[in-house]
Amino acid sequence: MNASNGEPVLSPELIELLRCPVAVRDKSLGDDPGRLELVHNCWLVCADSGLKYPVRDGIPVMLIEEGEKWKNTAVDDLPVPPPA
Repeated sequence: MNASNGEPVLSPELIELLRCPVAVRDKSLGDDPGRLELVHNCWLVCADSGLKYPVRDGIPVMLIEEGEKWKNTAVDDLPVPPPA
């Protein structure tokens, strides 16, 4: 599956399981912090932390350093596909 042909790069079931590694540590965010939303079919965005994780070749790159690189980039300005 790839972003260019419109097919989902990640299954909804996987997205439901994944959580932002920064937000899950913040107990002030409630019972289920760090939920992610798939945007542009190639980015996972966490509303709780503001971090944005690229999905490269169908693999979510859930490294904190990677998510922090894109924190100040508006969702509409995220590059598609994410750079290597």
